[in-house]
Amino acid sequence: MRTDSSPGTLPAREHLPAGDAGTPVLDVVIPVYNEEKDLRPCVLRLHEHLRRTFPYAFRVTIADNASTDTTPLVARRLAAEITEVSHFRLEQKGRGRALRTVWSASEAPILAYMDVDLSTDLNALLPLVAPLISGHSDLAIGSRLARSSRVVRGPKRELISRAYNLILRGSLQARFSDAQCGFKAIRREVARVLLPLVEDSGWFFDTEMLVLAERAGLRIHEVPVDWVDDPDSTVHIVRTATEDLKGVWRVGRALATGSLPLERITRPFGDDPRDRDLQDVPKGLARQLVGFCVVGGLSTLFYLLLYSVFRQFGGSQIANALALLVSAVANTAANRRLTFGVRGRGGAVRHQAQGLVVFGIGLALTSGSLAALNTATSDPAHSTELAVLVAANLAATVLRFLLFRAWVFPDRAEGGSPTVVAAHTPSSPTYSTAPHPPHPQHRPQPYGQRTPQQLPQPPLPQRPVAYPGAHQHETSPVRAGEAADRGWEDATMHLQPVRPTETDQRDPR
Repeated sequence: MRTDSSPGTLPAREHLPAGDAGTPVLDVVIPVYNEEKDLRPCVLRLHEHLRRTFPYAFRVTIADNASTDTTPLVARRLAAEITEVSHFRLEQKGRGRALRTVWSASEAPILAYMDVDLSTDLNALLPLVAPLISGHSDLAIGSRLARSSRVVRGPKRELISRAYNLILRGSLQARFSDAQCGFKAIRREVARVLLPLVEDSGWFFDTEMLVLAERAGLRIHEVPVDWVDDPDSTVHIVRTATEDLKGVWRVGRALATGSLPLERITRPFGDDPRDRDLQDVPKGLARQLVGFCVVGGLSTLFYLLLYSVFRQFGGSQIANALALLVSAVANTAANRRLTFGVRGRGGAVRHQAQGLVVFGIGLALTSGSLAALNTATSDPAHSTELAVLVAANLAATVLRFLLFRAWVFPDRAEGGSPTVVAAHTPSSPTYSTAPHPPHPQHRPQPYGQRTPQQLPQPPLPQRPVAYPGAHQHETSPVRAGEAADRGWEDATMHLQPVRPTETDQRDPR
């Protein structure tokens, strides 16, 4: 799992400003592999729909995943015939790799993709990207499992799809309804910081991107779609399902260990300019109490189970001490992550040491209760011991929560580094459709060194009749991996690919 550092906390969402420029607002990527028969009618149909219904400038990018048939030739012909169509060639397979490469190099503020078979009704395209253009949402997905969706497909694929989404909900606590529908969109500034954290280069790419975005608190908009299954689909269901389950395990383990810097892709509290001065969202006593009670209840059951086991091999005091020690370590780790939201390994040893001090106080309470019980009666029943220990643990639990909140995991928001917030800028830069060198006195800094105020926000142009000189940059047959460090360096560059860090040896189709 990648742990690349991201540029920082995302700025508040802004409605894309209107203006006149050659930069397309929407870049729809169509990843293809050996689709020589379906590619041309698909692109023509999509282009006609966008030209007729989409009110802003757009581009359709064909991302060729190392096709071995005449797909590259068909793509080049389409790019030569239609101004708003471009072609991009990768020498490695993998849908996720194609999306990461093209999205990373695109200058359009809204990035989308759809499958080449166009199973999803195109009337859902404008509702998909509208919340991203308005600044309401960060990502948008088409959902075949929404109540108002209309889907035509066989029972086998229906069962697999619903079972997979149930697995995501049960294992990764995903709240979105459909991870695999090939109909998604994302804002470019979100993709810039989210994609480096997504490791998969195949079909699990969508799921991993959505899970990480949701865990980081980004807003995902769902659009009910009408969807008709393609009976000629070449997707290998068994192989894809196996790889998806491996991805679920990998992402779940990374989230459990806190190895992902998700705090770097969070939004500031409040998108209204009046809320920008707030440095963080208050965690809230009520939410922490609920989390602590859940963890405490499970810890108490774990403690009683351990006590009953240890009691078979020793006295009550030894069994109580051992059970309390083991459950205290587990309780501190669970509260650290789930109740107080501390991620990563930083400070984990100190937190456990402080937790052991709290454990000592709990041990004194429970041991004192057992000592008092043994003083009152020489041979207490096992059920009586358990009742006394439950009461003592309840008292120790209240004290443990207070100590955790005030001492072990205090809210240091005021003393810590402030959260990056976005400043409101009334004007937006104008972008050209071809790369050009920056002025020597205004050379752009790398994205990792820019502040959110310096990050470019593309304008929202009306759709022009044609892009002057667009045919000079329609086709970019390059190998995936060239110019690896330039993907986000200049927002005006045309489709400069980035190097995927993982090699997908399997054929996802």
